[in-house]
Amino acid sequence: MKDSLTPETLNLVLLGPPGAGKGTQARLLAERYRLTQLSTGDLLREAVNAGTQAGDAAADIMQRGELVPDAIVTQILADRLDADDLGGVIFDGYPRTLAQAEALDSLLVERDRAITVAISLEVHHESIADRICGRFTCDDCGEGYHDYFKLPRAQGECDTCGGTSFSRRSDDTSQTVMTRLRAYAEQSAPIEEFYATRGVLHKTDAMGPIGAVSSRLSACVEEALA
Repeated sequence: MKDSLTPETLNLVLLGPPGAGKGTQARLLAERYRLTQLSTGDLLREAVNAGTQAGDAAADIMQRGELVPDAIVTQILADRLDADDLGGVIFDGYPRTLAQAEALDSLLVERDRAITVAISLEVHHESIADRICGRFTCDDCGEGYHDYFKLPRAQGECDTCGGTSFSRRSDDTSQTVMTRLRAYAEQSAPIEEFYATRGVLHKTDAMGPIGAVSSRLSACVEEALA
């Protein structure tokens, strides 16, 4: 492993359609390389709970059931990137559009950072519906589960926190999945090109057992830093 492969120098982006396993794989990569996992959903909740200026603005918008504008999300990301405890990072579920990729690039340049590698998780679209429609999460800690691939060890009890309340997203249906996949396909091509022109894009097969996919992603990181 190269000397440059440290928490301070790794900056990763995971790309992939809904249901590709970005959250799970981001957590495993974060553990392996001692990275901070930055999920925009988690950051929004943290900013709202902390009562930051951007968090308050986001809270008002979310209460109206509207999408939080890129400008607010970017500011929340900027606030987190300025935190003293931040070393290397892995961006989970962001960027989703070319505009977000460009905004992230600007944020990193301002902080003397750059994306080390952007990994696109390649999946078979026909399997996405099965993945998405079977998933559910713990209401207390957000740990994710699946009807077929990852059930709690003890029925009805979260492995992580012991919680007993679980929920599913109301839009995790076959029809909405196909709509989201079409939207992702339209948005992802320019993002992949954006990172390809910078020489940091890697594509890897994200089908199969979680451990096997994790190994392939780690190989992408090692290759990028070789």
